[in-house]
Amino acid sequence: MSELLVDFITSLDGHASGEGWPGFWGLEGPEYLAWLGEQPAATYLMGANTYRLMSGFAAGEVPNGQDEFRPEEEASVDELTQASKVVFSSSLEEPLTWANSTLVRDDAVEAVRAMKSSGSGLLSTIGSLSLCRSLLRAGLVDRFRVVMFPVITGATGEERIYDGYPDVALEMIEHRTFDGRIQLVEYKPRVLEHPPLGVPA
Repeated sequence: MSELLVDFITSLDGHASGEGWPGFWGLEGPEYLAWLGEQPAATYLMGANTYRLMSGFAAGEVPNGQDEFRPEEEASVDELTQASKVVFSSSLEEPLTWANSTLVRDDAVEAVRAMKSSGSGLLSTIGSLSLCRSLLRAGLVDRFRVVMFPVITGATGEERIYDGYPDVALEMIEHRTFDGRIQLVEYKPRVLEHPPLGVPA
């Protein structure tokens, strides 16, 4: 059975990106980049908006506010190009132009449920806020990982991650600090029907 990881990189105030900021908010360091390079192979799950953005980067479109890709950004996009990707969309048309991408028009929750039960290895989301929210609501997420960068993007932040989420209890299973400033926290999530009635002893 496959394991499903929801994986976010965020500002401290929970934005997935910020207008005018480079990738990783320009704050990645050697420890963090080395850790990224050690991650196991995964099949990446995404929606149409993330596909359009990332496939554009792969085709050479530079993010707004930048003249060119930084080496770290280019390496990250190259690795994604080589990986297996599943794109959930009713608006995109086949064939998808980004290498190693498969289009799925079926309901994403049911499709991922089937992928988990019949497959092996790691499934991991990338971006795709509404997809992640739907998979979490459905109880399909085994691990919820957030890497927080030391910046508050109150004026320029975009893509607020947790809007529309249910209440979720989080059991910490991993934490780490990279380069003395980037904080990783990883949890086993459990969706709550209502707030707990009391605080556990």
